[in-house]
Amino acid sequence: MPTPHNRDRSALRILLTSMIGSAIEWYDFYLYSTASALVLGPLFFPKSSPQAQILAVFATYAAGFLARPIGGLLAGHLGDRVGRKSILVLTLGVMGMATFLVGLLPTSNQVGVLAPALLIVLRVLQGIGIGGEWGGGVLLAVENAPPGRGGWYSSWPLLGFPVGLALSTLTWTALAQLPRQELLSWGWRLPFLASVVLVGIGLYVRLGIAETPEFSQARAAGEVVRLPVAQVLREQPRHVLCGLLAALGVGSTVSLYSVFLLSTVATGGGRHDVALTALVISAALQCLSIPLFATLSDRIGRKPLMVFGYAVAAATTVPALLWFDSGNLLAVSAIYVMAISIGHGGCYGNLAAFLSELFPPTRRFSALAVTYQVGVTVASFLPLAATAIASGTRMTVDVALLFCGVATVAAIATSLAPQPFMPSTTTPVGDHVATVS
Repeated sequence: MPTPHNRDRSALRILLTSMIGSAIEWYDFYLYSTASALVLGPLFFPKSSPQAQILAVFATYAAGFLARPIGGLLAGHLGDRVGRKSILVLTLGVMGMATFLVGLLPTSNQVGVLAPALLIVLRVLQGIGIGGEWGGGVLLAVENAPPGRGGWYSSWPLLGFPVGLALSTLTWTALAQLPRQELLSWGWRLPFLASVVLVGIGLYVRLGIAETPEFSQARAAGEVVRLPVAQVLREQPRHVLCGLLAALGVGSTVSLYSVFLLSTVATGGGRHDVALTALVISAALQCLSIPLFATLSDRIGRKPLMVFGYAVAAATTVPALLWFDSGNLLAVSAIYVMAISIGHGGCYGNLAAFLSELFPPTRRFSALAVTYQVGVTVASFLPLAATAIASGTRMTVDVALLFCGVATVAAIATSLAPQPFMPSTTTPVGDHVATVS
C-alpha cells in the first residue's frame, strides 16, 4: 500500500505533468499569435496595405482557432474511447512539429503566394494540437482530484496558459530589441526553431504518465460509448450551450488584450513594448490568481467567481480602449492586471472544473471539446469583427459594446447552467492517483 509520502509525490507529478505540457503547447501557440501582431504581416502579405495586412494576419490567426474544434472532437472521441494518455502525447507532438516548421518557412518575397498558404496549413495543425490538449490536460488533473479539491487540481493545467503566454511574450519582448530589419530577416525564426527543445522535454514527461483512474474504472465497467459526442449533444444540450457561452466569454478577453489591442498599437506606430511588458506582468500575476480563484471555488462554488471575472473584464474594456496606446506603462499595466489577472483569472481559473463537472466520464472529453473549443473559436473572430467596426470617433463605443456584450452573455449563461452532474471525483487521491515512471 502506498505511503502518504509516495501518494503526495505521485499527485504532485501528475499536476506538474499536466501543467508543463499545457505550458509548452500554449507557448508554441502564442509564439504565433504574438508574431501575427508584430511581424507576420510584412513577411507573408507584403503587398497589402497596413489595414489589409491586419485583416489577413487575423484571418490566419483565426484559422488556428477554427481547427481547434476539429482537434478537440478528434481527441475527445479517441480520449473517451481509448484513454487520455495517448491523446496527450499525440497533441503535443503535432503542436511541436507545426511550430518548428513555421520557423523554416520561406517568406512571400521568396516563394510568393505559397508562403501564406503554408503558413495557414501549419497554423491549422497548431489548432488541431491545442484543440486536443486542453481537454486532455484538464482531465488528467480533474480525474485524479480528491473530493472537494476539483478546483485546485484543475488549476494546474490552466496555469499552462499564463506561463506559456508570459514565456512567449518575454521571447518577443527580447526579440523586439533587434533592429527591425534584422527581426524581419532572421530574428523572428529563432523562437519557433528553439521550441523543439521544450517539446522534447514535454514528450519525455508525458510518456511516463498512467491512465486516469476515473476513465479506467468506466472502461473496466464497460461504460465506454461508441459516439460520445452524439450522446452528449442529444442528452445534455442545455449543459453544452451554457458551457459553450461560458468559454466564449473567457476567450473574448484574450482576443481583446493579446491580439486586437496589441496589433492596433503595433500598426499605429505606438509603444508596443509597453503593451508587451504589461501583458507579461498580467500573465505572471495570473499564475497566482488562477489557483487562488480555483481554490476559493472549492469553498464557495464556481459560478459566483466566474460571474465576478466576467464583470471585471467588461468593466475594464472602456479604459483599455482609451489608454492602451498612451505609452504610460503604469496605466496600461494596471488595465491589463485588472482584465487579465483578475477578470480572466476569475472566469478561466474555474472554467475547467465548471465544465468537467457538468458531464460524466465516458463523454467528458468530447463534451469539453464541444463547449470550450467551439466557444474560444468563436471568440477568435472577435478581433476581426472589432477591426471591421472600429472607425473614427466611435471606435471606443462600438468595440466596447462588442466585448461587454459577450461578457454579459457569458455571465448569464454561467448563472443559468444546470447543477453539476457529479463531483470531479469521489475517491481519495492517495488510493487512486496515477503514477509517473
